[in-house]
Amino acid sequence: AEGRVVEVLERGVTEIAGQFIRERGIGVVVPDNPRISHRMLIAKGEAGKAKHGEMVVAEILDYPTEHIQMTGRVTEVLGSPKKKGIATDLAIHSHGIPTDWPNAVTAAVGKIGKSVPTAAKKGREDFRQVPLLTIDGADARDFDDAVYCEPSGKGWRLLVAIADVGHYVSQGTALDKEAVKRGTSVYFPDRVVPMLPEALSNGLCSLNPKVDRLCLVCDMRISADGKVTRASFADGVMRSVARLTYSEVSEFFDTRQSKRPKVVQTALRNLLDLYRAFARARQRRGAIELDLPQTRIQLDKEGAVERISNVPRNDAHRLIEECMIAANVQAAKFLRRHRIPSLYRVHARPDPDRFDELRQYLLGLGLKVPHPDNVEPRQFNQLLQQVKDRPDSQAISMAMLRSLMQAEYTPQNIGHFGLALDAYAHFTSPIRRYPDLMVHRAIRHII
Repeated sequence: AEGRVVEVLERGVTEIAGQFIRERGIGVVVPDNPRISHRMLIAKGEAGKAKHGEMVVAEILDYPTEHIQMTGRVTEVLGSPKKKGIATDLAIHSHGIPTDWPNAVTAAVGKIGKSVPTAAKKGREDFRQVPLLTIDGADARDFDDAVYCEPSGKGWRLLVAIADVGHYVSQGTALDKEAVKRGTSVYFPDRVVPMLPEALSNGLCSLNPKVDRLCLVCDMRISADGKVTRASFADGVMRSVARLTYSEVSEFFDTRQSKRPKVVQTALRNLLDLYRAFARARQRRGAIELDLPQTRIQLDKEGAVERISNVPRNDAHRLIEECMIAANVQAAKFLRRHRIPSLYRVHARPDPDRFDELRQYLLGLGLKVPHPDNVEPRQFNQLLQQVKDRPDSQAISMAMLRSLMQAEYTPQNIGHFGLALDAYAHFTSPIRRYPDLMVHRAIRHII
């Protein structure tokens, strides 16, 4: 089918962020976003208090055509290009990321309160005596998942408790509409633009220690070989016993010493045993093990990038990752079994053309590579094993990563190639991802 644009109903871009320049008395804004090639003319009297060289935000008054240049009006002066945090301000405005809360949202948050009301706890399963704990990065501020593990038969019982955001964010409300608009929280080196207001994201929805919180719990039984044999979901109320960091948990795994209460230490030992079983199961099914280093951007006092450093991954990171994957798989299977329309997190098989490019590259390096029609996740791992001791192993790993399709959300479940799973959904981060909130609503509808 072919067509032509006959009318623009609504503009996707209504403002430009960039540098204000005066050339021979004429005001111009040079967009910071490289995708926007047009400069914006600023008429006399429309520059506000902007000075030559400053970074500004400008509203588009006239859109460019074949014969007419874009014109606009300066609405906000961000400041000098050297001002602290200016790069983040520019990125936020250049990509149209909403930062201000509408009055209706502020009013709704004001009515919520700071503690869970007694009425909200009624009819829920009480997990407050279960020593659930959170494990996150040292700089994390919102805690949306807690875990607990104990031996059960020849295997384990694993509880993954997730903040019940759906209780506070009802469909169609002002809070919900703003969360839809934002889609996810957006993370910058110096700040976070949250999907939900701070009173929820860092307050009532965050599983902070020693306070009652509403949650949605995935209760799983896991066999000695790391397979989930049974799972159920329940509305719950919980009270986290401790907020732990990855480095603290990793140190405990290495030394088996901690100042934490015995109940916390016992839960951590059980979690480590469970993780080892999960890791063996992951290896058996052939999930891709692209363990590329994660990076952290560190800023100096002026807000400029000081260094980009590698963040080492340890067993504490992998443990939480495997627990979350297990809960996400059970959420997807639960929705599929009850035939409830929702969003799956899918990862398609590699594009044949793109994989063939990778194949030619790897064959040129003397490696054995499967044909694009027959590629499986475990064959990626075999390739990684072949190259792990080569000096160019990281470059080869990156080339392999780029040959893969991007994971995406879709109501059609086609499985997850990278994790070697036939059903996968995002269930574990409803504070910062709207798709997880949709999955929560679907599960709560069933239970």
